[in-house]
Amino acid sequence: MAEVKYIFVTGGVTSSLGKGTLSASLAKLLQARGYSVTIQKLDPYINVDPGTLNPYEHGECFVTVDGAETDLDLGHYERFLNVPTSQANNVTTGRIYQTVIEKERRGDYLGKTVQVIPHITDEIKRRIKIVGSGKNFDIVITEIGGTVGDIESLPYIESVRQLRWEMGQQNCLVIHLTLVPYLSSTGESKTKPTQHSVKELLENGIQPDILVLRTVKTLHEDVKRKVALFCNVEEDAVVESVDVSTIYEVPLYMLEEKLDQTVLRKLNLAQRDEPELTDWKRFLTRLKNPKHIISVALVGKYVELADAYKSISEAFIHAGSYNECKVNVAFIHSEKLNDENAADLFKDIDGILVAPGFGNRGIEGKISAVKYARLNNIPFLGICLGMQCAVIEFARNVLELEGAHSTEFDDKTKYPVIDLMEEQKSITDKGGTMRLGAYKCILNSDSTTYKAYGREEIEERHRHRFEFNDRFLEDYIKGGMIPAGINPDSKLVEIIEIPEHKWFVGVQFHPEYSSTVLNPHPLFVSFIKACIDK
Repeated sequence: MAEVKYIFVTGGVTSSLGKGTLSASLAKLLQARGYSVTIQKLDPYINVDPGTLNPYEHGECFVTVDGAETDLDLGHYERFLNVPTSQANNVTTGRIYQTVIEKERRGDYLGKTVQVIPHITDEIKRRIKIVGSGKNFDIVITEIGGTVGDIESLPYIESVRQLRWEMGQQNCLVIHLTLVPYLSSTGESKTKPTQHSVKELLENGIQPDILVLRTVKTLHEDVKRKVALFCNVEEDAVVESVDVSTIYEVPLYMLEEKLDQTVLRKLNLAQRDEPELTDWKRFLTRLKNPKHIISVALVGKYVELADAYKSISEAFIHAGSYNECKVNVAFIHSEKLNDENAADLFKDIDGILVAPGFGNRGIEGKISAVKYARLNNIPFLGICLGMQCAVIEFARNVLELEGAHSTEFDDKTKYPVIDLMEEQKSITDKGGTMRLGAYKCILNSDSTTYKAYGREEIEERHRHRFEFNDRFLEDYIKGGMIPAGINPDSKLVEIIEIPEHKWFVGVQFHPEYSSTVLNPHPLFVSFIKACIDK
């Protein structure tokens, strides 16, 4: 088998330019040409993983099938490529240093002085190569987090420099994404920030092979020529990335700019056939030409930052396109919601989703949202904590178990309808100690969920500690809330439904993580259809 090729994507001038979207778009084009591609994210923060980070700090924490808590960019990778990622696809500085320090404590370095070079950079290079070591991929794209010039990113940049020297330029190339700001006062696009960013890379020993210029205005060819001249890059390796209406248009724009062709030429790989993007284009056509418009309320406590619920927002886009429907999402802060103002806040809403989360803040607002959906027969989807809030609300207001709660929020409650898993009770560490990753679930064949999936056995990703308390199961069944899905090994309740309701489903897992452009999640598809029918 041919040697694995490596592509590194760096960013300059400013953060949040869209390295993840660019990486995913390039990977999509290469995949559509018949190459096997995966993407890896190297994050420069010292947290071991994003699992303990507040969503306001870093957006949502994305969970892989094998149970890794990772950066939200891995969600983009999966949504674009329709291929699951794993623990190896996200590496942090914290994990790198943790590994090196553990080796030093064991004596692996035979008493040598442990330094950033070569020990930290060697570990970074090892992690980069792990992804391609199984020979399952033709191309590995590695996104370097942060911005060139950041102190935190220096060890990663140095590792890339070493790899280029070790592998040779035909096996390893660098794409630098940078900003060309537009000054409306003079009507000019300015290239100086890009020149300085490339100079910074050159000072670290890296000459970028391709420059992608992020811009709000289409660039004149003279601007591209100027950048090519000043940055030592071929003219056809200067690519424009203008703002588009949806990130799912970026692959088509990069196709027009011939980014994939330039990459294959520089890596000495065959061009093969033109990318097969028929289904992708069909998705975009439906997305841009909806036959229906609905409004769905997303009730959560991190709503000020849309990235905190990135996978849910994208799952709405996928399911909306499938149903030829535009889904307008109304973000409602659970701390500002109660029984008194629920009718006003949900006045023009066609469906309610109560989002996942941790901690006591905003819980009563989420419970009020569940109550309003249940009493007014509005399609309802509760995810993880959202499902638990549905269980609590039903216990209080239907089963009349006064003060029923989760022991996460009230460890003295007389009715602990949500309780800590037995194996979790002795755990004090927060990081990576929950029920994480994919678990099987057997569906009730009479349930709404079964109709959505069309099969009895499913496998979905989890990220939680607390569970439905089986002690109260018979009470719920008698009261009209049924267990629609059960874990076959632990017998834990994974899904609850109210059959008398138009569409009322709560799931302990996170269906949003599995939704992709070409495979929208069946629960979201069914939920959106119920909202349209309403």
